[in-house]
Amino acid sequence: MFIADFLPSKPDLRWQLAQQMGVKHAIAKLNPTLTGRAPPSDIDVLRKAQTTFKESGFDLYGLEGDQINMERIKQGKPGRDEDLASYCQMLHNMGELGIPLLCYNFMAQIGWFRTRTDIPERGGALASGFDLEDLEGASLTEAGEISEEQMWENYEYFIDAILSVAEKAGVQMGLHPDDPPISPLLGISRIFSKPDNIRRALSLSDSSSHGITFCQGCYTTMGADVAALASEFADQGKLFFIHFRDVVGTPSQFRETFHDNGPTDMPAMLRHYRKIGFKGPIRVDHVPTLAGESNDDPGYGAHGRLFATGYLKGILDTLGIQEINENIRRN
Repeated sequence: MFIADFLPSKPDLRWQLAQQMGVKHAIAKLNPTLTGRAPPSDIDVLRKAQTTFKESGFDLYGLEGDQINMERIKQGKPGRDEDLASYCQMLHNMGELGIPLLCYNFMAQIGWFRTRTDIPERGGALASGFDLEDLEGASLTEAGEISEEQMWENYEYFIDAILSVAEKAGVQMGLHPDDPPISPLLGISRIFSKPDNIRRALSLSDSSSHGITFCQGCYTTMGADVAALASEFADQGKLFFIHFRDVVGTPSQFRETFHDNGPTDMPAMLRHYRKIGFKGPIRVDHVPTLAGESNDDPGYGAHGRLFATGYLKGILDTLGIQEINENIRRN
């Protein structure tokens, strides 16, 4: 396995710290709302982003999140075919430029969601958390209620439209589970909130491009046996990407932790990933906000990532797990 980092689309302190930590592989979100440019369905825009990362010593290995506005696709609204055409063009562009991974989710209207982002952690650090009771009496979103049946229909429509394009382009599509893994959330069904539904998603196609992003924290929150589940997905050849983080609690009430003080034996998980033959990218996720930095971007602060990535690198070195930083084989 090899370390990647989720970096903003434009150089900042996090780029410099990643360079100083020896990280060579970048994962990015290139949505126009963040970049101020056209979406990556424009190959010149994607090529420019790739070049910018390369000039700073990073291989742009993958994209993560919604690269375009996905709501018409996720909610099955008129105009989704136009959006799917743009999505497929993006996949084609990724294949042409040799960017082999796309981490995606299928959370409609509400993505990564927390009810608090200022929960005190060790030494006064700030962590995020979720408590379903905090949403009692909350109004529905503008999307209203969306049933599980509707979400499954919309997901299958999406998969049918994009998988053959992704496979031809050589792009691995890594499905990220719902976060928080609870359904419904403010009236919107969250179909990827338990392992059985991830299994159902994988059963829809045997395409080599159809797999998962194994968000360790989400599966821990679900109460799953994370090691056994990782083995299951790896045995199927579906384990494409790992998000390395930890949480304490239940789906309806949980909080993030530092990477070294949650309930999961993190060194044992890294040893397990090696044992099951995982050779893809792994990145830290959802770090506490540390002293000396603002909490404007909870979960993604520069100092927290510095600690977490150093912790990850230290375990890999101690276990004798060698990173592959050059000449990555892209199947």
